[in-house]
Amino acid sequence: MRKVKPARKLGRTAAHRKATLANLSTQLLVYKRIETTEAKAKETRKVIEKIITKARKGTVHAQREIFKSIRDKEAVKMLFEEIVSKIGERNGGYTRIIKLAPRFGDAAKMAVIELVDYAEAPSKQPQSGKQDRAKRVKGSKKTEAAAVSSSAGE
Repeated sequence: MRKVKPARKLGRTAAHRKATLANLSTQLLVYKRIETTEAKAKETRKVIEKIITKARKGTVHAQREIFKSIRDKEAVKMLFEEIVSKIGERNGGYTRIIKLAPRFGDAAKMAVIELVDYAEAPSKQPQSGKQDRAKRVKGSKKTEAAAVSSSAGE
């Protein structure tokens, strides 16, 4: 006999849990990438994968079935027009979960869930705006060496 692995309860009642997952699914369709806790991301993945698979059928019945859980006309419209066309022939695996550092306040495990075909390349610029102290001080040796090398290159 098949034993079903129980879903995460997320510390909520059934109605609250259903509303939370519907909200997260809607936001994922609209923004293509959201940051949430790891447990919510894993549960959202289950919901959104089924929704996208239904949407690939492209029928009015599929739209109505999806609208029962999503409840946002713009998100459903975007799903059928933009997302399904971009996903194309992909057979499942429409989302990706990337684990992040724990949240500062309560050390909850955090993750980013995103639609696979909408992943953006990381920027080439450094993330922090801090400078090396030697570059800020006018009379330092590093600043003089950088000035000499830049003038020699011209």
